[in-house]
Amino acid sequence: MKTSDLLVQCLENEGVEYIFGIPGEENLDFLESLRNSKIKLILTRHEQAAGFMAATVGRLTGKVGVCLSTLGPGATNFVTSAAYALLGGMPVLFITGQKPIRASKQGRFQIVDIVSIMEPVTQLSRQIVDGNNVPHLVRECFRTAMGEKPGPVHLELPEDIAAEAVDREPFTVTQVVPPGASQRAIHKAVSMIQEAERPLLLVASSCNRNLSGPALLDFVDRTGIHFFSTQMGKGAIDERHPNCLGTAALSDTDYLHCAIERADLIINVGHDVSEKPPFLMHRGGHKVIHISHFPAEMDDVYFPQHEVIGCTATNMRMLADAITPSDNWDFAYFQRVRDQIATNVFADKADEDSFPNVPQRIVADLRKAVPSDGILSLDNGMYKIWFARNYQAHQTNTVLLDNALATMGAGLPAAIGAKLVHPDRKVVAICGDGGFMMNSQELETAVRLDLDLVVIVLRDNGYGMIKWKQTGCDFPVFGLDFGNPDFVKYAESYGAYGTRIERTGQLVEEINKAYEQGGVHLIEVPIDYSENEAVFLEGLRQKTCIL
Repeated sequence: MKTSDLLVQCLENEGVEYIFGIPGEENLDFLESLRNSKIKLILTRHEQAAGFMAATVGRLTGKVGVCLSTLGPGATNFVTSAAYALLGGMPVLFITGQKPIRASKQGRFQIVDIVSIMEPVTQLSRQIVDGNNVPHLVRECFRTAMGEKPGPVHLELPEDIAAEAVDREPFTVTQVVPPGASQRAIHKAVSMIQEAERPLLLVASSCNRNLSGPALLDFVDRTGIHFFSTQMGKGAIDERHPNCLGTAALSDTDYLHCAIERADLIINVGHDVSEKPPFLMHRGGHKVIHISHFPAEMDDVYFPQHEVIGCTATNMRMLADAITPSDNWDFAYFQRVRDQIATNVFADKADEDSFPNVPQRIVADLRKAVPSDGILSLDNGMYKIWFARNYQAHQTNTVLLDNALATMGAGLPAAIGAKLVHPDRKVVAICGDGGFMMNSQELETAVRLDLDLVVIVLRDNGYGMIKWKQTGCDFPVFGLDFGNPDFVKYAESYGAYGTRIERTGQLVEEINKAYEQGGVHLIEVPIDYSENEAVFLEGLRQKTCIL
């Protein structure tokens, strides 16, 4: 048996189902070993997209997604998706090839130090220098990647090491069960919550990845405490719940922030500083309890007064069991804020008939067309804020967005990964025209895999979010407009179906038609972003915080 055979056996032993990527000549031994494996190779059109797909598999399953590239430029194309997984908490193994390390006849051709390049954007980066080390390296990579906080790891397999003979076997896969917090930490948290007048629960990113939603829901139902989420915590509790105040999509000046400012205690569950802060702490302001698998990273805007460290689900159950609803609590203001949000966020212009459609109408139409267990995969752009703010998620991990690295280009590849994980669920990619074109070639991958997938391309012929920021700084719009291909013909050239929305109400019709017909459907949707300034730059807080 050779090293590449052993590596594939180790991956099979870990339960790997897919490897995404683009092999090169340095991967040929590994490719041959993979040919005889039950693991399915998903050939992509760009290594960055392969990384996004693998990260999404990790995000949705909690297992390690795996992707493959050759050396040099193939490996450097992994850097963005590795950073995406690192900040977003997604377990991924990046495998890269390399020239022979014992003898080479090509000098330094295509050779850069990939192990060092990957170190800052992974939790572990190693070169395999002896094939007999593969079992313990793979086991350590998977343990590291799946720990809390999960993230990316990297192994480099040189060409000559891949072909050498070995006599090892895979390690036994073991599971680590995280402990709960100490009773002392629980009791102090209970005391702080019961002494508060307006405690507020924050549901953040790790609540989606470690599936602590049922424990959080039980806590909310038993205490009556209101909650809101970060963008990456969206859906951990059904947002139709009567105590839900929505998602912190803006930095401030929104209805939700009125409640945040009025709270005297925030129970912050599963948030870390990689995700954009949903609130800022001020000296003498509200107190914060940090509940997470790992201690808080403190800075000038986050310095919690108490920490409850350990398994989030276990700790929330212990808190729910120990808390008795307090006579001190007064949630009347939070309920008034919720009523304002229902009217001025979720219902605002949801039936607007103007065309091109405003973002509120597009979000409302998607909510009508996508079933409760359907998955939205959002790229990054102005529309991400609108969907985070206005789209109500019904189930965990049904709104996939990135508010950590916040990279463009991930929406379509992530949707492909989501569809492979959940082939029986409806999956819709939501992309701006800018982000879509960064990895639009993966339409061919989706067609080749015979997926049923809907891709929404929101067209405004420019980088809309930066225009919004530019306008907010009182700068004239400059340097942000571009041209686009005919998206309908572009989709058809890959073998997908293409449709252009030309009237209000057509979007829901086309999505339902795509569901019925099957296959890959691209729907081009012109969007009117004039609402950006009206809603986000006029100081909503000044209008609403006097509730």
